[in-house]
Amino acid sequence: MKIIRASEIGTYLFCNRAWWYQIQGYESENKAELAAGTDIHDKHSRAVLSAGCLQTIAYAFLLLAIVTAVVWIMRAIL
Repeated sequence: MKIIRASEIGTYLFCNRAWWYQIQGYESENKAELAAGTDIHDKHSRAVLSAGCLQTIAYAFLLLAIVTAVVWIMRAIL
């Protein structure tokens, strides 16, 4: 039984003729465009990863600020 990969399903849903060509072993004629698309996806993935890291750092600083404010208020009250 042949294993069907998610990329094959995506190719079929986008264009069943392209999927058929791929199954038949035909090579794509637009390799430059495919490579450019891969580069764009790689850059986007790095941007999403760094945005997630920056968000985590921002939450850590927010928590630190809240803890510092609570400690400062508690010291002022006592």
